[in-house]
Amino acid sequence: MSINNNSKEIVLKDHAFLVSETDEKGIITFASDDFCEVAGYSVEELIGKPHSIVRHPDMPKEAFKSLWETVKKGEVWTGYVKNATKDGNFYWVFATVYPTITSEGKKGYLSCRRKATTSEIEKATILYKTLK
Repeated sequence: MSINNNSKEIVLKDHAFLVSETDEKGIITFASDDFCEVAGYSVEELIGKPHSIVRHPDMPKEAFKSLWETVKKGEVWTGYVKNATKDGNFYWVFATVYPTITSEGKKGYLSCRRKATTSEIEKATILYKTLK
């Protein structure tokens, strides 16, 4: 994946619901069809990879620090995330990340994401410019 200066925003369908599950270290163990379609990866390309494979460089490190601190305490995290697609474009989501027990009986995380509205994206963009 490479970010290019001519990247375009991929707008999620209104009812798209992107779901992924990771192990305790953030390695993807499940990826839904909607997630694969929007991100531009096959499920085989995502399984076993760190979830940061879709991290966009515009996302402040503080946002992910907050996410990890929250879920490691066993709490649910919500927030707006700008992700990168395989071909260098991007998409925004409203994410909810849940600490869970995986099907193998180990600690893990379930991330459910929906389309973010234009006003939500505008507010997140302004906020993220103030963070590192």
